[in-house]
Amino acid sequence: MGNPNLIPYETIVRATSGEPEAVDEVLRHYSKRIRFAALENGHVNIDTEDSIKQRLITALFQFRFD
Repeated sequence: MGNPNLIPYETIVRATSGEPEAVDEVLRHYSKRIRFAALENGHVNIDTEDSIKQRLITALFQFRFD
């Protein structure tokens, strides 16, 4: 069995091809880390959180398995 802390390979493949459910699964997987990275003075900066999510989605669509 795989590592339960990792996103399944199949999910990554589906997310890179633009499947909305898979993209949402990736965002959910990293949601706590994204929220932590968006903390400023003990509060979540929503603009920063949205920016991180957008950059993650952009990176997913640019990822190649070559």
